Amino acid sequence: MAIGTQEDNDTLLGEINMIPFIDVMLVLLIIFIITVPVINHAVNVDLPQASNQRVLDKPENVRLAVNAEGAYFWNDAAVSDAEFELRLSNMAIQQPQPELHIRGDKAVRYERVALAMAAAQRAGVRKIGFITEPVPQ
Repeated sequence: MAIGTQEDNDTLLGEINMIPFIDVMLVLLIIFIITVPVINHAVNVDLPQASNQRVLDKPENVRLAVNAEGAYFWNDAAVSDAEFELRLSNMAIQQPQPELHIRGDKAVRYERVALAMAAAQRAGVRKIGFITEPVPQ
């Protein structure tokens, strides 16, 4: 046998190996399937529009006011934090359950309003609303 004859060149492959390309495409497809929902939910936010309609204040509704110092007022009477939670527990067992209307001073720390909402949730109060003033025109 002679080295470099014509018979050695006949064994060359004339096709491209597609298996590595398919593997790469499948990996990219999996990456896109995982990341696209995360990207869409993080950017596409449809916020609710607030309307300032007057709500009728029924006598059985509870008005909770939080003043600028963070003190709670239950139907215009000052209450301590412990008494506030006790009243929320009593309110939650009433049938039908009254609504809790929260009026927070704009100078109060958000923490005090959030603590009131968390206490209402722990007590089992299902209807909570925020009372605001209309924007002057």
